[in-house]
Amino acid sequence: MIKCTVKGNFNKTLKFLNRIENLDFNSILQKYAQMGVSALAAATPKEDGSTAASWGYEIVNEGSRVVIYWTNTDQNKGVYIAVILQFGHGTGTGGYVAPTDYINPAMRPIFDQIAEAAWREVTRS
Repeated sequence: MIKCTVKGNFNKTLKFLNRIENLDFNSILQKYAQMGVSALAAATPKEDGSTAASWGYEIVNEGSRVVIYWTNTDQNKGVYIAVILQFGHGTGTGGYVAPTDYINPAMRPIFDQIAEAAWREVTRS
């Protein structure tokens, strides 16, 4: 027979969980969403600057999570320019324009800062 005895209570755990449940991550994420827009605009290859100037964001509550969507509205003939810059594309004359990975390097520091800020917020007393 195995016997387990526990002394104490869960007051600290319940206090922590209640605090976490009531955190307003929207206000925290606003700052980082705007930082992402700035980083993307600075990193976007520029011919006329319209793609770099077309970055934006939307913060959406999706049930139990909050998501930042970074958007770029610059299009040419229905094609999103930010996408073809990132992934490459064929030309109308049979050529190919190689991709330029500018989004991932620009956003990595932002993602790291978001994770660090969220962890700080969750673990603060």
